[in-house]
Amino acid sequence: MFWLRQTFAIMLLNLRTIPARLSSSFVAIVGIAGVVVVFVSVLSIASGFSAAMQGSGSRGRALVMRSGADSELTSGLSGAEVDIVRQAPGLARDGQVGLASAELYVIIDLPKKSSPGSSANVPMRGIEPTGMTVRPEVSIVEGRMFRFGTNEVIAGRGANGQFVNLAVGDVVVSGQNRWEVVGLFASNGGVSETEVWCDARTLQGAYRRGNSYQSLLATLESPDTFDTFRDWLTSNPQLNVSIRREDEYYAGQSQTLTRLIQTVGVAIAGLMGIGAVFGAILTMYTAVATRSREIATLRALGFDTSSVVVSVLVESMALGAIGGISGGGAAYLGFNGYQTSTINFQTFSQVAFAFRVTPDLLGLGLFYALAIGAIGGLLPALRAARLPIPSALREL
Repeated sequence: MFWLRQTFAIMLLNLRTIPARLSSSFVAIVGIAGVVVVFVSVLSIASGFSAAMQGSGSRGRALVMRSGADSELTSGLSGAEVDIVRQAPGLARDGQVGLASAELYVIIDLPKKSSPGSSANVPMRGIEPTGMTVRPEVSIVEGRMFRFGTNEVIAGRGANGQFVNLAVGDVVVSGQNRWEVVGLFASNGGVSETEVWCDARTLQGAYRRGNSYQSLLATLESPDTFDTFRDWLTSNPQLNVSIRREDEYYAGQSQTLTRLIQTVGVAIAGLMGIGAVFGAILTMYTAVATRSREIATLRALGFDTSSVVVSVLVESMALGAIGGISGGGAAYLGFNGYQTSTINFQTFSQVAFAFRVTPDLLGLGLFYALAIGAIGGLLPALRAARLPIPSALREL
């Protein structure tokens, strides 16, 4: 208890004198805050992209593709195969109609709003009339639903925000094809909001695909009937298909880019963190040097050297905490919810998403700031504990 009282007394003394060393302390705080801003903002890109991808799927839906295909773009199903899939047990039905949508997936080139003169690959999905039924989370937020059998389309809210010619009333020109935008839809921020939807049959004719599709999205009777649905299809000799839960499919699609962004973010923050550590070391060395007589006096009065070490470390970590909180707040205000788009390496098409500065990221940023403060204060704390008392007391 005596040691704790000593340590607490020195800590309070150190913290109270921080305003007297405001200029040097401010340098350390700004350096640490800058590291946290970069660290949190870069990781928020991965968090937002992952949330957009993983939030797009449902465990109650299954995606049927050609066996061996790793994405819809590389898959292919014939009309005959689609008819067989609709007969599978475990598939939810509305009367005699199976709740499944056979879909076509192509890429069109559209100019970006953020970069005039540049363009990007935007997914265009042909759906069947049941396509909206199997996705109850999708809703029309402006205009109306397209009419099947026509060249009308609806665009996702994310695509409308990132690319030109996707407002209601616009006409999308792709090759020899012209598509009239009649509505905008939302899908809880999922990846489908980056897509343009139209009638699958019309899209087949426009791209000369005959009676073929890329995938089939099926609503299951319940999430528990997935195994029944999958086993029946994979054991059918007339089919060569793979079946995945929709949420697992999109989670897998997000892994490559998420891992890349996280690696880059940690590497950048690590390099910047080294600079911030040196800034904290210089700040704390200055603090120890300006208070050497004060520290020597405390030790001469019987204060334990370990109390001095802990007090200097706490002061350094306090500066780290201020920098961490400031940096986290700046990252949240500046980046949370910021809309952008990037390429999905599985389909080579654009995905619109929003940066997500989550509580976990803010906590991680604060932890990193405290670690920088602790590392930066360690050597100055040891120096303070080893100051020769007689020589320190003679300093002016």
